Amino acid sequence: MEKGRVSPDMKSMLEEELKSGESGLMLVDLNADVANQTANVMRDEIPDLPDRVIAATALALNLPLISRDRKIVLSGLETIW
Repeated sequence: MEKGRVSPDMKSMLEEELKSGESGLMLVDLNADVANQTANVMRDEIPDLPDRVIAATALALNLPLISRDRKIVLSGLETIW
């Protein structure tokens, strides 16, 4: 698998898991709550915009973030991994 790319097989497997409703996974919209939480994710701590949006989503949902990204872990956000 190329770094940063999801293979077609992996995408299909993810879609099937989401459809099953038993995986514990869910899709979350980029909504006003997430957008508002981006103000709580500092650019100097997490410089990449996609990573800041992911972090803001975890904050909006009040969930820990599953990540081993060093910058995210060091930012002080609650992380698992």
